[in-house]
Amino acid sequence: MSELRSVPELMSTPEEAAYELRAAEGAMWTGSRLLIGVFTFLFASLAFAYFYLRSSNDERLWRPKGTIAPTTIGASIAAIVVASALLNYYGTLRLRKGATVDWEVSSAVSVLGFLLATGLQIWELTRLPFFPGSSGYASTFVGWAAMNVGLLLGSAYWLETLLARAIRLRRAVAADGGPSRSALPPARLFRANLEGATTFLGLAALINIIFWVIFYAAV
Repeated sequence: MSELRSVPELMSTPEEAAYELRAAEGAMWTGSRLLIGVFTFLFASLAFAYFYLRSSNDERLWRPKGTIAPTTIGASIAAIVVASALLNYYGTLRLRKGATVDWEVSSAVSVLGFLLATGLQIWELTRLPFFPGSSGYASTFVGWAAMNVGLLLGSAYWLETLLARAIRLRRAVAADGGPSRSALPPARLFRANLEGATTFLGLAALINIIFWVIFYAAV
């Protein structure tokens, strides 16, 4: 019988483990900022299409008289998104002070808010007084609504996964200060992920404010 050779175990040093943790935190920071950049350019392209078609106004078909999306629904969507983003930001500030339950409650309400805004955005598409291709305004608005649905659903999903992770971490890091203060790797990665999500939700609120002005308030 051939002699079995023992395979040595690969052991990482504390310095290597600390480096890997910092690298993971940096990757989360970079990934979240790249995602923010992607969505920024995506909605910037829509804004460009809006202003280009509005300025050209070929055959005066940019926005025929009476062509406007339901203003009440649009204002409600923007208000809910902004309120949800602000509530999550407030909960994040409370989390930094050690109030984990406050953040969990505010995040749960924010998730419901983003889901409600998504539902209103989809419902608004069924209440439009114009067809998607009837004018330049109609075309860009329908494109905006579809893109906003993806933005709001993505925001709700990201925040919901963080909420579920925080609940799982509650016992694991309770003896080390909780998710807000623990120096353990899962807690540090959670905080890095939350920072990126909070910034992304702020972007979602800003986008909804800008396009509310463009599609509803601008004459």
